[in-house]
Amino acid sequence: MSDAIRGTAHGESPVPLSVLDLVTVGSGRTASQALATSVEISKLAERRGYHRHWVAEHHSMPGVASSSPAVILAHLAAHTERIRLGSGGVMLPNHAPLVIAEQFGTLEAFAPGRVDLGLGRAPGTDGATAAALRRTRTLNEGADDFPQQLAELTRFLDDDFPDGHPYGRIHAVPGPVQGPKGRPPIWLLGSSGFSARLAGTLGLPFAFAHHFSAQNTIPALDLYRDSFRPSEVLDVPYALIGVAALANEDAKEARRQVLTGALSMLRLRTGRPGLIPTPEEAEAYPFSPTEREFVESWLANIVHGTPDEVRTGLDDLRKRTGADELMITANAHGGDARLRSYELIADAYGMPDGGVPAE
Repeated sequence: MSDAIRGTAHGESPVPLSVLDLVTVGSGRTASQALATSVEISKLAERRGYHRHWVAEHHSMPGVASSSPAVILAHLAAHTERIRLGSGGVMLPNHAPLVIAEQFGTLEAFAPGRVDLGLGRAPGTDGATAAALRRTRTLNEGADDFPQQLAELTRFLDDDFPDGHPYGRIHAVPGPVQGPKGRPPIWLLGSSGFSARLAGTLGLPFAFAHHFSAQNTIPALDLYRDSFRPSEVLDVPYALIGVAALANEDAKEARRQVLTGALSMLRLRTGRPGLIPTPEEAEAYPFSPTEREFVESWLANIVHGTPDEVRTGLDDLRKRTGADELMITANAHGGDARLRSYELIADAYGMPDGGVPAE
């Protein structure tokens, strides 16, 4: 049975499956097309029984159109009815906690009981862009203050600053000051141990970025579980992991598609960010030995191949990590490949086609 945090697995999947969306923009395509694909992914995910659809905050990256998660989520809410929608995540140090409370209070009013607030402490961009976002040159300040910012945000969401607090007469609206209502559950996101320990200590659900920090997955999940203290939110730990996965009827075509994302990441890591290259461009790219080594290492952490191969890979990953939920990100040049992949993965698990009842 689902609740505000725990999902329900459908078909033959051992755990709930969800979607992580970077709203990628391919070469020769536009942000409008990428955002339209996100709507189609959300509708497909709802129809096939995926539990949630999260959007990740990134900045100053030409190949990613998800700089404003709250705006995108409002649009997705208007095109769906049941699927949970959330941020994976909003980067808390980039924003005033009151602003986030207002944005997600508004989303909760749009889609009551369907909104998740996932929070990260990284900037989601390079240092110069982070400085422009935060209006400060001390970029580590926000990360160091993350627990305090989190506490302030929680107070705004619950409208329960103590008497005498400087913010005691400030209310995040929409919010509890307007009457009893639910609020989005808070998730902590991470790619190392900091947020894992904090989430455990506070008894919050935890989401780990396995899709780009695979070597840290099991240590971080172990730390989360070892640090966990029951809370009003959770009585036992609940952890999901982000997984890069792409299925295609033809295994060679699946590799051809994921190579585009690998080349895009290579360019980003070497200071040359751009639109996601086409499969033809990726195949023709003259990789140096060092670049080839990076790409092969990156591809090794992407579950790709035929639907049955992807199912096997996802099942193996779940067993190794003990994850309570798998959140799949399908990065490729074109929207059609991403949509087809989510459909094929649902088929591989025998997930419903036509939607599942709200719980």
